[in-house]
Amino acid sequence: EMWEKAIQLSKELADMYENKVFDYEGLGNLLKKRATFYENIMKAMRPQAEYFAVGYYGQGFPSFLRNKIFIYRGKEYERREDFNLKLLTQFPSAEKMTSTAPPGEEIKSSPKQYVQCFIVKPVMNLPPNYRDKPVPEQILNYYRANEVQQFTHSRPVRKGEKDPDNEFANMWIERTTYTTAYSFPGILKWFEVKQITTEEISPLENAIETMELTNEKISNIVQQHVWDRSLPVHPLSMLLNGIVDPAVMGGYTNYEKAFFTEKYLQEHPEDQDKIELLKQLIALQMPLLAEGIRIHGEKLTEQLKPLHDRLTACFKELKKKVEKQYGVITLPPSLTERKPSRSGSVVLPYIMSSTLRRLSITSVASSVVSTSSTSSDSTSSRPGSDGSILEPLLERRISTASRAEELPMKDDGDNRISKLKRKDWSVSKSQVIVEKE
Repeated sequence: EMWEKAIQLSKELADMYENKVFDYEGLGNLLKKRATFYENIMKAMRPQAEYFAVGYYGQGFPSFLRNKIFIYRGKEYERREDFNLKLLTQFPSAEKMTSTAPPGEEIKSSPKQYVQCFIVKPVMNLPPNYRDKPVPEQILNYYRANEVQQFTHSRPVRKGEKDPDNEFANMWIERTTYTTAYSFPGILKWFEVKQITTEEISPLENAIETMELTNEKISNIVQQHVWDRSLPVHPLSMLLNGIVDPAVMGGYTNYEKAFFTEKYLQEHPEDQDKIELLKQLIALQMPLLAEGIRIHGEKLTEQLKPLHDRLTACFKELKKKVEKQYGVITLPPSLTERKPSRSGSVVLPYIMSSTLRRLSITSVASSVVSTSSTSSDSTSSRPGSDGSILEPLLERRISTASRAEELPMKDDGDNRISKLKRKDWSVSKSQVIVEKE
């Protein structure tokens, strides 16, 4: 089912048939086959394989395994429990390690056998010709688990004393990246890890990452329901309930307690831009949730009516609070308008978090900014070729400063924006006024 590889090879064969052996009949048959490959990519269901990191520690293993880590590509629908069982069957005398932390020297030098196994997440390596373009989800899905050579594993690490009122304040993430000798899939089901790097993600960076992933998830489930009205509503219900209902997730209160305080800013002045970005991501979530609740209301059943009423009431209060504190962001129509492909089939463009961060901000309001300031010109948007990608915009709200500073913008080739200029309009730090030159 690796039709992408088949297409690549068929192009090489087509050149041979057309320009070297002049077999036009063979070329015609080959092109028909290639057409089926493209159709399969868009229509057929392909399950994504899981990847497992396996470490063999101890002097009891042979030298080609001893104290080394390998990445394994699991079979379709293979669970970690099944993979572990198969692994320990091959090494019946091995002891299974329960921790995902790197083992100490006493384990590595032990005469015994220790096996460590945990799931790792492949890092998507999207081809350059797909980046910043409205690529359909069916095409992207292949690259989420294929053509990959890097894998990550995240482990929560608590620093300092535990805050009983807020677990986010000192919850760090230790993220380890494993780079294999060759990319998957390959001739083998496993390859040795050749490079290991570890970085620590601060609580604030972790909060930003979580918000980005959540926004991406909301945006894409909304897109799916916009494009296909026959989808079941229950996954949307669970997602909205987990975000909107403060009794379930605690809302944004934990972020406010942990990061949006004068004390935190005094202790971490370098995080000012990250705090502003987190506030923008919170504001961006409001129109996404509004669209989700609107669709939820259209597909309402009698059993879901009490839940929908509660979601609507909770969201009304949440939206009012967020817009007052963090501003108003309006989504472009391209995210919620159905645009069928030329063939009439469903082609769903996947909206990544990087694209969401470049969405047009039509109005940024703040309770402490005067009316004249909030009526400033907003950044205009320009739909892409299919209406789903916008020109690159300022990725985060910028604190006002007393001096002007130029920020380079990405050139999209169609509508060139040379730069944005930061200006001081004597307003609070939470308000940004952006002027297109």
